[in-house]
Amino acid sequence: MGARVTAIAPLAIVVGVLSFLWTELSLNFTFHWVTVQDELAGDGQLGMPEDFHLILPTAFISWGLFFAAGGDNAAAGKIFLATVFGSVAALITMPLAFETADAPDFWGIALWVGIFAFILVMILVAGDWYYVAGTFPCFAAVFLWWIATGLDGWIPGGGGDGTVEGLADPATAGIGAGGGLISTDWPWVWFSTWVTLVCGIILGILSARLAALLTPKPAE
Repeated sequence: MGARVTAIAPLAIVVGVLSFLWTELSLNFTFHWVTVQDELAGDGQLGMPEDFHLILPTAFISWGLFFAAGGDNAAAGKIFLATVFGSVAALITMPLAFETADAPDFWGIALWVGIFAFILVMILVAGDWYYVAGTFPCFAAVFLWWIATGLDGWIPGGGGDGTVEGLADPATAGIGAGGGLISTDWPWVWFSTWVTLVCGIILGILSARLAALLTPKPAE
């Protein structure tokens, strides 16, 4: 038991510290540093988010996938490709979905999700370099943020009424999270998600390398 604790504790400490730092960075970035205005809370301390966000929970998806894929340089490459294939498939799906069927019909979204899910699995024929188990969560991460920020395009005005640089005006908010305060146009949904997934890979690489430095070397 003692040897197991000694082996795991450095990684746990590093992951805990990096999780703290990432949470601080992403939330401050979105609500303090890169904002449309500084009056979200009425005291000048919080701002309405810009189109581009760092999405706090999304980085943990690719961070976990990095370790699931092996936690080494090869894993980082696999998960990076997974973020590209998965997020780009979702990027193409969103406009096709609302061009096919608008609200309240979900079948347009369902149709294109099904088609691209089929395509993402079929890419496996290209070889072992393609990690479909990582691609699917990245594909889903974009849709998660699209739903959270108002399903812009599928629901007219869902991403805000355009009065504040494409975001929802607090007085006429869209259906996104926070009463529409973080409603986001669908191209920005993709870009924010993809960049945040890449941040998760970087966190994975840092946690693996820092933990290796802190782990005691076995006695000769």
